[in-house]
Amino acid sequence: MRPQTDVDVIVVGAGLAGLACAQDLTAEGLRVRVLEGSDAVGGRMRTDLVRGFRLDRGFQVFNTAYPQVRRRIDLRALRLRPFTPGFVLAGKRGRFRFADPTRRPDLAADLLPGRLAPARDMIALGLLSARDMVLPAAVLRHGADVTAARALAAAFSAGTVDSVLRPFLAGVFLEDDLETSSRMFHLVWRSMLRGTLCLPAEGIGAVPAQLAGRLPPGAVRLETRVADLTDGGVRLADGTEHAAPVVVVATEPAEAGRLLPALEVPATRAVTTLYHAAPASPLREPTLLVDSDRVLLNSVVLSEVVPGCSGDGRSLVSTSVLGAGADGPDEAVVRGRLAELYETDTADWEHLADYRIPAALPAMPAPHPLSRSTRAGVGRYVCGDHRATGSVQGALASGARAAREVLTDWDARVRAEAAAR
Repeated sequence: MRPQTDVDVIVVGAGLAGLACAQDLTAEGLRVRVLEGSDAVGGRMRTDLVRGFRLDRGFQVFNTAYPQVRRRIDLRALRLRPFTPGFVLAGKRGRFRFADPTRRPDLAADLLPGRLAPARDMIALGLLSARDMVLPAAVLRHGADVTAARALAAAFSAGTVDSVLRPFLAGVFLEDDLETSSRMFHLVWRSMLRGTLCLPAEGIGAVPAQLAGRLPPGAVRLETRVADLTDGGVRLADGTEHAAPVVVVATEPAEAGRLLPALEVPATRAVTTLYHAAPASPLREPTLLVDSDRVLLNSVVLSEVVPGCSGDGRSLVSTSVLGAGADGPDEAVVRGRLAELYETDTADWEHLADYRIPAALPAMPAPHPLSRSTRAGVGRYVCGDHRATGSVQGALASGARAAREVLTDWDARVRAEAAAR
């Protein structure tokens, strides 16, 4: 088929990275088309309506501290609903609250020495938090990079790492060996201290929807799967060819590797999120419940965070477990563990849905480059959180970098063509 040639840039994928890239290129006057294989924008940041309940595709939180978020997102329009700062640890040792004493001193009693952790560890935690909060992000980005496990072992006792920090961070990085880069740990810890963890009133899918809404009408084409790249653009699954001098691949890692065979594809972290509807709220506050024994990762009563996410007045409970294999977690085992953690009867909870997400985050083992060039050949670029950090900030920043590199090369090409005339 004859290629369609009415655009300068084709972006493959309408996740955060692709949308940010398209936004920046459009602002500079380039004609951009975004081709998305699924039925909506967002990539992994999608929200489904299931029997009147709004279910995010996997448990996700939104951090207001990220620079790219502040640059691009109208936070007021999202009608954000905050979590209680910190989290609650529950397990064999009992229930303890890990609170942020600077924001909720009324909830910080468990931070007194000897309750949650020894005095030495609480002092070390205060020093680490003060350092990460005060230092510029650039300093943290260029610090020594070892595993988070090694960095934490140098600062805290093994008991505090294993009973407090590891259970919580396993839910952040989706791995409990803490192989993740210590630079990434410090940046994430800093963002949590400086920002507010929250959820949009309409679900996490409202974030990419807002970005897509700022692109020109018709710029995004849904249910348009790209089969492969051609010398002059892309070929769709139906055989149609679209021509453009520039193609930006902004898909998840495996698909990016398929379209760009020379690309080094990182390993990914997997998670399964289960949703239940409960007749009554098992925890009447918008806080994260972390399983200190690591049977589960964490659980949260989402309807305490966003009351409108429940369609029939029941409480919506989201629970996450490491891994996303074909067998998946046994729902009965998860339900039983929830009964222990929430200290309530879960027999009448309705199981609404499971989301198995094999590529929920890119692996970020130490040493980990926090940003990489998006150039992947002449007229070819690749962006996504797997090219930066596994976060909303990483995805948006990678998309922004792709746009900058496209524009730099575009200007050089224009100058070269002008000089040749």
